Amino acid sequence: MNNVKLGKLWDTLHSSYWFLPTIMVIAAVALAFAMLAVDRASMLAIEKLWWIYTGGPDGARSLLEAVAGSMVSVTATAFSITIVALQLAASNFGPRILRNFMQDTGNQFVLGTFIGTFIYCLLVLRTVHGEADEYEQFVPQLSVTVGILLAIFSVGVLIYFIHHASTIIQASQVIQNVSEDLDKAIELLFPEKIGHSEPEQERRVTEIPISFEQEAYPIRANATGYLQAIDNEELMKIARKHNLLLRVKFRPGKFVIKGSDLVMVFPGERVNQKLSKQINDAFILGKERTEQQDVEFPINQLVEIALRAISPAVNDPFTAIRCIDRLSAGLSGLVQRDFPSAYRYDDNHKLRVIAEQFTFEQLVDGAFNQIRQYAQSDAAVTIRLLEAITTIATYTTNPKHKTVLRRHAEMILRGSQEGLSEELDRKDVQERYYRVIKALEHYTNFGF
Repeated sequence: MNNVKLGKLWDTLHSSYWFLPTIMVIAAVALAFAMLAVDRASMLAIEKLWWIYTGGPDGARSLLEAVAGSMVSVTATAFSITIVALQLAASNFGPRILRNFMQDTGNQFVLGTFIGTFIYCLLVLRTVHGEADEYEQFVPQLSVTVGILLAIFSVGVLIYFIHHASTIIQASQVIQNVSEDLDKAIELLFPEKIGHSEPEQERRVTEIPISFEQEAYPIRANATGYLQAIDNEELMKIARKHNLLLRVKFRPGKFVIKGSDLVMVFPGERVNQKLSKQINDAFILGKERTEQQDVEFPINQLVEIALRAISPAVNDPFTAIRCIDRLSAGLSGLVQRDFPSAYRYDDNHKLRVIAEQFTFEQLVDGAFNQIRQYAQSDAAVTIRLLEAITTIATYTTNPKHKTVLRRHAEMILRGSQEGLSEELDRKDVQERYYRVIKALEHYTNFGF
């Protein structure tokens, strides 16, 4: 299994509430059998250890029953609190943020601890026998002691859970988590070397056959869903093996409909059912978007939080400003990186794959357009948008990037002139606009 599919599998497991608790339950079962084996073998001089449980079978049963019963109640409470937190997140920050809460390792660890302690106590409880039992008396003293230690540990975990549950639903924490996802996506995808990407100036359009559009044959999608990831290495391998030129029609994050053209293959006469299946297998579809290869997805999440914050029903511009700050930080890091080439070459410098790529303009449009449109009448948010563009401009010397940033600054200025009724507010916005222009016209070398 290659890295892309392993990444998808890990993302699926990490986003589930059953994977980590299941691992912890299995560990609890193994611990129970190990402790019971030690008790039966009498491997320790238990009477010499002051901290070991030394009570009788009735006391051991009562103790284990109390721990097991309390763990069931605490688990139910933890589940209830988790569901409430998910409902609050969906209503305040948007349904797409729920995925971030589902990936929260802290909640999964808490649930796994409670369930694991419950299972451990049940397994140990069944082995306790008194004198009246048909079996000879057996009190697994070491195992009961471990059960007590697990109960004490669970109390600490419960205190942690109460603090954690109240923290993860705070706007600042949610925004920070999404921002970290954006930074990770940028780190992973920019730059991305797939095959040998030739420099922009060395690309030759003549490398694409003139008859490509006429002779290329479409490979159609065999499923419907969001394109979560593309196994680019597999596509390159297929193209080399069959001596093909592939043009990918979708990029990660786009919605693919079954039967739509996924890849154009040249020459088309080499396409068969087996090749079609191999190419389809290189595209991973799912019911929702992920940040695995979709850097636009965390940007959209931050934008959604900002839009909900500046809506009339919420009217919280400070949260929107926090989102803009995080967007400016992410885009400032992005402009310092090389965007991967859409033209991908094999080891022999032969063009094999033409991919659909993100552009800086698309990402900036996604970050600023909707916030600008909804915040035309909000002076504070509008000013922070211009300040964000000023910050990004100081990190780039690319003329294309500066053209995009200037266009957005001009749109923000025009929108504010129409949306702001107060003359002094319009002057403040205009002053920030002049700072953007000044930053765009000056070259600053940060040594990157």
